[in-house]
Amino acid sequence: MKRVRCPKCENYLTFDETKYQEGQSLVFVCDHCKKQFAIRLGKSKTEATRKEAQARLDETVGKGEWGSIVVIENVFGFKQVFPLQEGDNIIGRRCIGTTVQVPIETSDMSMDRRHCIIRVKKEKDGSLSHTLRDAPSLTGTFLNNDILSDKDRVRIYDGAVVTIGATTFILHTPDKAE
Repeated sequence: MKRVRCPKCENYLTFDETKYQEGQSLVFVCDHCKKQFAIRLGKSKTEATRKEAQARLDETVGKGEWGSIVVIENVFGFKQVFPLQEGDNIIGRRCIGTTVQVPIETSDMSMDRRHCIIRVKKEKDGSLSHTLRDAPSLTGTFLNNDILSDKDRVRIYDGAVVTIGATTFILHTPDKAE
């Protein structure tokens, strides 16, 4: 199955690409916004570039200066890797017009556009601390299956499992040996 994104509302449509030949043009109508758009089947240069960039990012998971999160389970079932930055990293559902530092691609409406925040801070001894808090969200933020209250600020470590909506991600911190 192949996914295509509507250029107007960014809703995903899926179709079986094995039923069509390379070079064939297909026309879609978005179920969500009724926008009509066409695609041409074949190898996309941007898709190849995106896959190469994702492969490079996958190789450096946890080796970034501030760490990263790896989305391991969501509605689409594909892996996403997001590097973290110093300061507040707002995590939420990717949506047009919403600015977050970690925009997770999903159609899971139980994940808010601004769901939770991971603060990365350099301590006086040079080590990094990662603190998780709810944004606040409507469905809550879970750390190892325990829900955080709106006022909780919890320090998290490498391998912490966080669930927001129907999406789960794992925190990876930089290696100490480097």
